[in-house]
Amino acid sequence: MSRFFIALVVFSLLFLVLEFYAFQALKTITKNKYVKIIWVLAALAIYINLFYTVYSTPRSAGQTVRFQLAAGFLLTFLIPKLVIVIMMFGEDAVRIVQKTVSYVSPGTTQPIPSRRLFVSQLALVLAAIPFTSFLYGIFQGKYNYKVLKYQLSFEDLPEAFDGFTITQISDIHSGSFTNSDKIQYGIDLINEQKSDLILFTGDIVNNKADEMDNWIDAFKNFEAPYGKFSILGNHDYGDYVDWASKEEKAKNFEAVKEVHPKIGFDLLLNENRIIEKDGQKIAIVGVENWGKGFNQAGDLEKASLGIEKKDFKILMSHDPSHWEYKVKNDDFNYHLTLSGHTHGLQMGIEIPGFFRWSPSQYVYKQWAGLYSEFGRFINVNRGFGYHAFPGRVGIWPEISVIELKKGPSNT
Repeated sequence: MSRFFIALVVFSLLFLVLEFYAFQALKTITKNKYVKIIWVLAALAIYINLFYTVYSTPRSAGQTVRFQLAAGFLLTFLIPKLVIVIMMFGEDAVRIVQKTVSYVSPGTTQPIPSRRLFVSQLALVLAAIPFTSFLYGIFQGKYNYKVLKYQLSFEDLPEAFDGFTITQISDIHSGSFTNSDKIQYGIDLINEQKSDLILFTGDIVNNKADEMDNWIDAFKNFEAPYGKFSILGNHDYGDYVDWASKEEKAKNFEAVKEVHPKIGFDLLLNENRIIEKDGQKIAIVGVENWGKGFNQAGDLEKASLGIEKKDFKILMSHDPSHWEYKVKNDDFNYHLTLSGHTHGLQMGIEIPGFFRWSPSQYVYKQWAGLYSEFGRFINVNRGFGYHAFPGRVGIWPEISVIELKKGPSNT
Protein backbone atom coordinates (compact mmCIF):
# COMPACT_ATOMS: atom_id res chain seq x y z
CA MET A 1 0.00 0.00 0.00
CA SER A 2 1.59 3.28 -1.12
CA ARG A 3 2.17 6.22 1.19
CA PHE A 4 0.10 8.38 -1.14
CA PHE A 5 -2.90 6.05 -0.81
CA ILE A 6 -2.58 5.97 2.99
CA ALA A 7 -2.35 9.77 3.11
CA LEU A 8 -5.39 10.02 0.83
CA VAL A 9 -7.42 7.74 3.12
CA VAL A 10 -6.38 9.66 6.25
CA PHE A 11 -7.22 13.05 4.77
CA SER A 12 -10.51 11.74 3.38
CA LEU A 13 -11.52 10.54 6.86
CA LEU A 14 -10.58 13.88 8.38
CA PHE A 15 -12.61 15.71 5.76
CA LEU A 16 -15.61 13.42 6.44
CA VAL A 17 -15.45 14.13 10.18
CA LEU A 18 -15.16 17.85 9.52
CA GLU A 19 -18.08 17.84 7.08
CA PHE A 20 -20.22 15.78 9.47
CA TYR A 21 -19.71 18.21 12.35
CA ALA A 22 -20.30 21.27 10.20
CA PHE A 23 -23.47 19.74 8.80
CA GLN A 24 -24.80 19.20 12.34
CA ALA A 25 -24.67 22.94 12.92
CA LEU A 26 -26.63 23.53 9.74
CA LYS A 27 -29.25 20.93 10.71
CA THR A 28 -29.70 22.58 14.10
CA ILE A 29 -30.70 25.96 12.68
CA THR A 30 -32.70 24.94 9.59
CA LYS A 31 -35.00 22.14 8.51
CA ASN A 32 -35.10 23.33 4.90
CA LYS A 33 -34.06 20.35 2.78
CA TYR A 34 -33.02 22.51 -0.17
CA VAL A 35 -30.50 24.39 1.96
CA LYS A 36 -29.08 21.06 3.14
CA ILE A 37 -28.91 19.70 -0.42
CA ILE A 38 -27.10 22.81 -1.67
CA TRP A 39 -24.65 22.55 1.26
CA VAL A 40 -23.83 18.91 0.43
CA LEU A 41 -23.60 19.47 -3.33
CA ALA A 42 -21.30 22.46 -2.87
CA ALA A 43 -18.96 20.37 -0.68
CA LEU A 44 -18.96 17.51 -3.19
CA ALA A 45 -18.23 19.89 -6.06
CA ILE A 46 -15.25 21.40 -4.22
CA TYR A 47 -13.70 18.01 -3.39
CA ILE A 48 -14.39 16.45 -6.79
CA ASN A 49 -12.91 19.47 -8.56
CA LEU A 50 -9.77 19.33 -6.42
CA PHE A 51 -9.20 15.59 -6.86
CA TYR A 52 -9.88 15.78 -10.60
CA THR A 53 -7.48 18.71 -10.98
CA VAL A 54 -4.75 16.90 -9.03
CA TYR A 55 -5.10 13.68 -11.03
CA SER A 56 -5.44 15.37 -14.42
CA THR A 57 -2.51 17.77 -14.00
CA PRO A 58 0.89 16.28 -14.84
CA ARG A 59 3.69 16.91 -12.34
CA SER A 60 5.66 18.57 -15.14
CA ALA A 61 3.05 21.35 -15.32
CA GLY A 62 3.72 22.61 -11.80
CA GLN A 63 1.09 24.65 -9.96
CA THR A 64 -1.26 25.72 -12.73
CA VAL A 65 -3.82 28.50 -12.37
CA ARG A 66 -6.51 25.81 -12.37
CA PHE A 67 -4.85 23.97 -9.49
CA GLN A 68 -4.45 27.18 -7.51
CA LEU A 69 -8.14 27.98 -7.92
CA ALA A 70 -9.16 24.45 -6.91
CA ALA A 71 -7.00 24.64 -3.78
CA GLY A 72 -8.13 28.19 -3.08
CA PHE A 73 -11.81 27.34 -3.13
CA LEU A 74 -11.14 24.30 -0.94
CA LEU A 75 -9.56 26.55 1.67
CA THR A 76 -12.38 29.07 1.30
CA PHE A 77 -14.92 26.43 2.30
CA LEU A 78 -12.70 24.36 4.60
CA ILE A 79 -11.42 26.97 7.04
CA PRO A 80 -14.90 28.32 7.91
CA LYS A 81 -16.00 24.74 8.57
CA LEU A 82 -13.04 24.33 10.92
CA VAL A 83 -14.41 27.27 12.90
CA ILE A 84 -17.77 25.52 13.08
CA VAL A 85 -16.20 22.20 14.09
CA ILE A 86 -14.17 23.74 16.91
CA MET A 87 -17.24 25.40 18.40
CA MET A 88 -19.51 22.37 17.96
CA PHE A 89 -16.90 20.02 19.37
CA GLY A 90 -16.65 22.26 22.42
CA GLU A 91 -20.43 22.17 22.81
CA ASP A 92 -20.44 18.37 22.48
CA ALA A 93 -17.72 18.08 25.12
CA VAL A 94 -19.82 20.15 27.53
CA ARG A 95 -22.91 18.05 26.79
CA ILE A 96 -21.00 14.80 27.42
CA VAL A 97 -19.75 16.09 30.77
CA GLN A 98 -23.25 17.22 31.75
CA LYS A 99 -24.82 13.89 30.77
CA THR A 100 -22.11 11.99 32.65
CA VAL A 101 -22.67 14.08 35.79
CA SER A 102 -26.45 13.67 35.40
CA TYR A 103 -26.08 9.89 35.09
CA VAL A 104 -23.88 9.68 38.19
CA SER A 105 -25.99 12.18 40.13
CA PRO A 106 -29.61 12.07 38.91
CA GLY A 107 -31.43 15.37 39.08
CA THR A 108 -28.43 17.58 38.24
CA THR A 109 -28.39 19.94 35.25
CA GLN A 110 -29.26 18.46 31.86
CA PRO A 111 -27.97 19.75 28.48
CA ILE A 112 -30.01 22.73 27.27
CA PRO A 113 -31.31 22.30 23.67
CA SER A 114 -31.61 26.06 23.16
CA ARG A 115 -27.92 26.46 23.97
CA ARG A 116 -26.96 24.11 21.14
CA LEU A 117 -29.08 26.19 18.76
CA PHE A 118 -27.34 29.36 19.94
CA VAL A 119 -23.87 27.79 19.58
CA SER A 120 -24.75 26.57 16.08
CA GLN A 121 -25.96 30.00 15.04
CA LEU A 122 -22.89 31.68 16.52
CA ALA A 123 -20.60 29.18 14.79
CA LEU A 124 -22.15 29.90 11.40
CA VAL A 125 -21.91 33.67 11.95
CA LEU A 126 -18.24 33.43 12.91
CA ALA A 127 -17.54 31.07 9.99
CA ALA A 128 -18.92 33.68 7.62
CA ILE A 129 -15.99 35.98 8.48
CA PRO A 130 -13.20 33.82 6.99
CA PHE A 131 -15.53 32.69 4.18
CA THR A 132 -16.20 36.21 2.92
CA SER A 133 -12.57 37.23 3.57
CA PHE A 134 -11.23 34.40 1.45
CA LEU A 135 -13.67 35.12 -1.37
CA TYR A 136 -12.60 38.77 -1.32
CA GLY A 137 -8.95 37.70 -1.26
CA ILE A 138 -9.37 35.52 -4.36
CA PHE A 139 -11.32 37.99 -6.47
CA GLN A 140 -9.95 41.33 -5.31
CA GLY A 141 -7.45 41.16 -2.42
CA LYS A 142 -4.60 39.84 -4.59
CA TYR A 143 -4.73 43.13 -6.53
CA ASN A 144 -5.02 45.40 -3.48
CA TYR A 145 -1.55 46.88 -4.00
CA LYS A 146 -0.10 48.87 -1.12
CA VAL A 147 2.79 51.33 -1.35
CA LEU A 148 4.74 51.18 1.91
CA LYS A 149 7.26 53.96 2.45
CA TYR A 150 10.27 53.90 4.77
CA GLN A 151 12.95 56.47 5.56
CA LEU A 152 16.23 54.96 6.78
CA SER A 153 19.15 56.94 8.16
CA PHE A 154 22.81 55.92 8.05
CA GLU A 155 25.76 57.90 9.39
CA ASP A 156 28.11 56.55 6.71
CA LEU A 157 25.80 57.11 3.74
CA PRO A 158 27.64 59.20 1.11
CA GLU A 159 26.23 62.74 1.12
CA ALA A 160 25.36 62.59 -2.58
CA PHE A 161 22.84 59.84 -1.79
CA ASP A 162 21.00 61.77 0.93
CA GLY A 163 17.37 61.53 -0.23
CA PHE A 164 18.06 58.75 -2.76
CA THR A 165 14.97 56.61 -3.30
CA ILE A 166 14.63 52.90 -4.03
CA THR A 167 11.53 51.00 -5.07
CA GLN A 168 11.65 47.32 -4.20
CA ILE A 169 9.34 44.72 -5.69
CA SER A 170 9.52 40.99 -5.16
CA ASP A 171 7.86 37.68 -6.02
CA ILE A 172 6.14 38.53 -9.30
CA HIS A 173 5.11 34.88 -9.89
CA SER A 174 3.91 35.60 -13.42
CA GLY A 175 2.61 32.04 -13.84
CA SER A 176 -0.26 32.90 -11.51
CA PHE A 177 -1.47 36.02 -13.35
CA THR A 178 -4.91 36.09 -14.97
CA ASN A 179 -5.96 39.77 -15.15
CA SER A 180 -3.82 42.04 -17.34
CA ASP A 181 -5.66 45.25 -16.38
CA LYS A 182 -5.07 44.70 -12.67
CA ILE A 183 -1.41 43.83 -13.22
CA GLN A 184 -0.95 46.94 -15.36
CA TYR A 185 -2.44 49.00 -12.53
CA GLY A 186 0.25 47.61 -10.20
CA ILE A 187 2.99 48.37 -12.72
CA ASP A 188 1.73 51.93 -13.18
CA LEU A 189 1.71 52.35 -9.40
CA ILE A 190 5.39 51.35 -9.30
CA ASN A 191 6.29 53.94 -11.95
CA GLU A 192 4.30 56.62 -10.12
CA GLN A 193 6.82 56.42 -7.27
CA LYS A 194 9.48 57.90 -9.57
CA SER A 195 12.28 56.31 -7.58
CA ASP A 196 15.95 56.67 -8.46
CA LEU A 197 16.44 52.90 -8.48
CA ILE A 198 14.21 49.84 -8.90
CA LEU A 199 15.27 46.54 -7.33
CA PHE A 200 13.50 43.21 -7.88
CA THR A 201 14.27 40.50 -5.34
CA GLY A 202 13.38 37.26 -7.09
CA ASP A 203 10.74 34.72 -8.16
CA ILE A 204 9.83 36.14 -11.55
CA VAL A 205 8.04 32.88 -12.43
CA ASN A 206 6.47 29.95 -10.62
CA ASN A 207 8.55 27.38 -12.47
CA LYS A 208 8.95 27.97 -16.21
CA ALA A 209 10.37 30.80 -18.28
CA ASP A 210 7.46 30.84 -20.73
CA GLU A 211 5.16 31.99 -17.92
CA MET A 212 6.53 35.49 -18.60
CA ASP A 213 5.91 35.43 -22.36
CA ASN A 214 2.63 37.37 -22.17
CA TRP A 215 3.91 39.86 -19.60
CA ILE A 216 7.24 41.07 -21.00
CA ASP A 217 5.74 44.10 -22.76
CA ALA A 218 4.10 45.22 -19.53
CA PHE A 219 7.09 44.76 -17.23
CA LYS A 220 9.67 46.27 -19.56
CA ASN A 221 8.23 49.75 -19.04
CA PHE A 222 9.65 50.40 -15.58
CA GLU A 223 11.52 53.70 -15.32
CA ALA A 224 14.43 54.46 -12.97
CA PRO A 225 17.25 56.91 -13.79
CA TYR A 226 19.94 54.99 -11.86
CA GLY A 227 18.99 51.56 -13.15
CA LYS A 228 16.97 48.42 -12.53
CA PHE A 229 18.60 45.40 -10.94
CA SER A 230 17.30 41.94 -10.06
CA ILE A 231 18.17 38.58 -8.53
CA LEU A 232 16.78 35.05 -8.65
CA GLY A 233 14.39 33.44 -6.19
CA ASN A 234 13.92 29.79 -5.29
CA HIS A 235 11.13 29.31 -7.86
CA ASP A 236 13.33 30.54 -10.71
CA TYR A 237 15.46 27.40 -10.63
CA GLY A 238 12.65 25.08 -11.74
CA ASP A 239 13.03 22.81 -8.73
CA TYR A 240 9.32 22.24 -8.14
CA VAL A 241 8.33 20.40 -11.31
CA ASP A 242 9.41 17.16 -12.95
CA TRP A 243 11.56 17.65 -16.06
CA ALA A 244 12.06 15.14 -18.86
CA SER A 245 15.82 15.53 -18.46
CA LYS A 246 18.50 17.55 -16.69
CA GLU A 247 19.19 19.26 -20.01
CA GLU A 248 15.58 20.46 -20.26
CA LYS A 249 15.71 21.87 -16.74
CA ALA A 250 19.03 23.61 -17.45
CA LYS A 251 17.61 25.06 -20.68
CA ASN A 252 14.64 26.46 -18.77
CA PHE A 253 16.94 27.98 -16.16
CA GLU A 254 18.90 29.79 -18.85
CA ALA A 255 15.64 31.02 -20.36
CA VAL A 256 14.51 32.36 -16.96
CA LYS A 257 17.75 34.34 -16.69
CA GLU A 258 17.24 35.70 -20.20
CA VAL A 259 13.85 37.13 -19.21
CA HIS A 260 15.48 39.76 -16.99
CA PRO A 261 17.30 41.72 -19.71
CA LYS A 262 14.16 41.47 -21.87
CA ILE A 263 12.32 43.59 -19.29
CA GLY A 264 15.28 45.90 -18.79
CA PHE A 265 16.71 44.47 -15.56
CA ASP A 266 20.37 43.76 -14.92
CA LEU A 267 20.36 40.30 -13.29
CA LEU A 268 22.99 39.96 -10.57
CA LEU A 269 24.26 36.40 -10.13
CA ASN A 270 26.54 36.58 -7.10
CA GLU A 271 27.94 39.88 -8.31
CA ASN A 272 27.66 43.61 -7.70
CA ARG A 273 27.24 46.94 -9.43
CA ILE A 274 28.45 50.39 -8.41
CA ILE A 275 26.02 53.30 -8.49
CA GLU A 276 27.75 56.67 -8.83
CA LYS A 277 26.32 60.08 -8.08
CA ASP A 278 28.24 63.35 -7.91
CA GLY A 279 31.53 61.50 -7.64
CA GLN A 280 30.38 59.30 -4.75
CA LYS A 281 29.19 55.69 -4.82
CA ILE A 282 27.17 52.93 -3.24
CA ALA A 283 27.29 49.22 -4.05
CA ILE A 284 24.35 47.06 -5.10
CA VAL A 285 25.14 43.43 -4.24
CA GLY A 286 23.01 40.60 -5.60
CA VAL A 287 23.25 36.97 -4.54
CA GLU A 288 21.58 33.91 -5.96
CA ASN A 289 19.02 32.20 -3.76
CA TRP A 290 20.14 31.17 -0.28
CA GLY A 291 17.50 29.83 2.04
CA LYS A 292 17.42 27.73 5.18
CA GLY A 293 16.31 24.37 3.84
CA PHE A 294 16.22 25.65 0.24
CA ASN A 295 18.66 26.03 -2.62
CA GLN A 296 21.81 27.69 -1.27
CA ALA A 297 23.48 28.99 -4.41
CA GLY A 298 24.05 32.43 -2.87
CA ASP A 299 27.71 33.34 -2.32
CA LEU A 300 28.27 36.57 -0.37
CA GLU A 301 32.04 36.54 -0.77
CA LYS A 302 31.89 36.12 -4.54
CA ALA A 303 29.12 38.68 -4.87
CA SER A 304 31.18 41.28 -2.96
CA LEU A 305 34.39 40.99 -4.97
CA GLY A 306 35.76 44.41 -5.86
CA ILE A 307 34.02 46.37 -3.13
CA GLU A 308 35.39 47.33 0.28
CA LYS A 309 34.11 46.98 3.81
CA LYS A 310 33.82 50.77 4.15
CA ASP A 311 31.58 51.05 1.07
CA PHE A 312 27.88 51.58 1.59
CA LYS A 313 26.17 48.37 0.52
CA ILE A 314 22.64 47.33 -0.38
CA LEU A 315 22.26 43.56 -0.58
CA MET A 316 19.53 41.81 -2.54
CA SER A 317 18.90 38.30 -1.20
CA HIS A 318 15.58 36.61 -1.90
CA ASP A 319 15.12 34.58 1.27
CA PRO A 320 15.19 36.49 4.62
CA SER A 321 16.61 33.44 6.40
CA HIS A 322 19.89 34.34 4.64
CA TRP A 323 19.97 37.58 6.63
CA GLU A 324 19.13 35.78 9.86
CA TYR A 325 21.77 33.03 9.53
CA LYS A 326 24.53 34.66 7.49
CA VAL A 327 24.22 38.35 6.66
CA LYS A 328 23.37 40.27 9.82
CA ASN A 329 26.45 39.01 11.66
CA ASP A 330 28.84 39.40 8.72
CA ASP A 331 31.73 41.75 9.54
CA PHE A 332 31.69 43.05 5.96
CA ASN A 333 28.66 45.13 7.04
CA TYR A 334 25.80 44.99 4.61
CA HIS A 335 23.87 48.11 5.58
CA LEU A 336 20.53 47.25 4.03
CA THR A 337 19.23 43.88 2.84
CA LEU A 338 16.17 43.55 0.62
CA SER A 339 14.31 40.23 0.59
CA GLY A 340 10.93 38.72 -0.23
CA HIS A 341 10.00 35.03 -0.46
CA THR A 342 7.58 34.70 2.46
CA HIS A 343 4.58 36.57 0.93
CA GLY A 344 3.52 36.89 4.57
CA LEU A 345 1.85 33.59 3.59
CA GLN A 346 -0.70 35.84 1.79
CA MET A 347 -2.97 35.69 4.79
CA GLY A 348 -2.99 37.23 8.23
CA ILE A 349 -3.98 40.32 10.20
CA GLU A 350 -2.07 43.59 10.17
CA ILE A 351 -3.24 46.64 12.08
CA PRO A 352 -0.38 49.17 11.72
CA GLY A 353 1.07 50.14 15.06
CA PHE A 354 -1.10 47.73 17.04
CA PHE A 355 -1.14 44.12 15.92
CA ARG A 356 0.46 41.82 13.35
CA TRP A 357 -0.09 38.12 12.89
CA SER A 358 0.41 35.57 10.14
CA PRO A 359 1.19 31.83 10.15
CA SER A 360 4.35 32.88 8.32
CA GLN A 361 5.84 34.16 11.58
CA TYR A 362 6.14 30.59 12.88
CA VAL A 363 8.52 29.78 10.04
CA TYR A 364 10.46 33.03 9.51
CA LYS A 365 11.72 35.35 12.20
CA GLN A 366 11.65 38.18 9.66
CA TRP A 367 8.44 37.52 7.74
CA ALA A 368 7.16 40.90 6.50
CA GLY A 369 8.23 44.52 6.79
CA LEU A 370 11.27 46.25 8.21
CA TYR A 371 13.61 44.81 10.87
CA SER A 372 16.96 45.90 12.28
CA GLU A 373 19.76 44.42 14.35
CA PHE A 374 23.35 45.54 14.96
CA GLY A 375 22.62 48.77 13.09
CA ARG A 376 21.72 46.82 9.93
CA PHE A 377 18.33 46.67 8.25
CA ILE A 378 16.32 44.14 6.31
CA ASN A 379 13.08 44.81 4.47
CA VAL A 380 10.99 41.73 3.72
CA ASN A 381 8.67 42.66 0.86
CA ARG A 382 5.28 40.92 0.95
CA GLY A 383 5.41 40.30 -2.78
CA PHE A 384 3.81 41.75 -5.91
CA GLY A 385 2.14 38.54 -7.08
CA TYR A 386 0.76 35.43 -5.43
CA HIS A 387 1.36 31.69 -5.49
CA ALA A 388 -0.34 28.47 -4.31
CA PHE A 389 -3.35 30.21 -2.75
CA PRO A 390 -4.77 32.41 -5.56
CA GLY A 391 -5.51 35.38 -3.35
CA ARG A 392 -4.52 37.52 -0.39
CA VAL A 393 -6.33 37.94 2.91
CA GLY A 394 -5.09 40.73 5.15
CA ILE A 395 -1.53 40.56 3.75
CA TRP A 396 -1.71 42.73 0.65
CA PRO A 397 0.63 42.88 -2.37
CA GLU A 398 3.40 45.35 -1.66
CA ILE A 399 5.49 47.99 -3.36
CA SER A 400 8.25 49.14 -0.99
CA VAL A 401 9.70 52.63 -1.34
CA ILE A 402 12.81 53.32 0.74
CA GLU A 403 14.38 56.76 1.09
CA LEU A 404 18.01 56.83 2.24
CA LYS A 405 19.02 59.65 4.55
CA LYS A 406 22.39 60.67 5.95
CA GLY A 407 22.29 61.01 9.70
CA PRO A 408 22.14 59.10 12.97
CA SER A 409 20.85 55.59 12.47
CA ASN A 410 17.15 55.06 13.23
CA THR A 411 17.53 51.44 14.33
